[in-house]
Amino acid sequence: MTIARISSWLARHAERLPPGSRVLDLACGQGGHSRWLAARGHRVVAVDRDGEALAGLAGVPGVMPRQLELEGEDWPLAGESYDLVLVSRYLYRPRLDALVQLLAPGGLLIYETFMTGHERFGRPSRPDFLLQPGELLELARRNGLFVIAFEQGETEGPARMQRLCASRDPAGHGVRL
Repeated sequence: MTIARISSWLARHAERLPPGSRVLDLACGQGGHSRWLAARGHRVVAVDRDGEALAGLAGVPGVMPRQLELEGEDWPLAGESYDLVLVSRYLYRPRLDALVQLLAPGGLLIYETFMTGHERFGRPSRPDFLLQPGELLELARRNGLFVIAFEQGETEGPARMQRLCASRDPAGHGVRL
């Protein structure tokens, strides 16, 4: 098995998590971030609709793989609660506000995905899969989150990305917009 490259954004902000935190890795793919977080003592629920991608997570200590349809009519995660909701390289706008509702008191949202302008580098290139400038900041504002860090623009890869780390808790040293 090859070791997945871990997002520098995740690595930087995951240090804020207390040991043993309950984590949701949404649209986790093969679960590189899930493995990394579990190796640091967190309890990770790794969710994806691709059962084949999830199969490699079976038996990984600290990781509970769940095959779920994330874009269906019913929201399969309603009522659940996590100390961290992690989303990396995935966007489904109809569920953005529902993701915030999954945050436990004091919980963190770490989100990073492609934004407009990325189409010049390749996929994704459809507007449905590309954030508009400031869109994650708007998500935080509309849901009363405290913004700890935000970036947008060209990154290594090359890619055009938008990144947010936000908290429900003002003690997380964030700013409410």
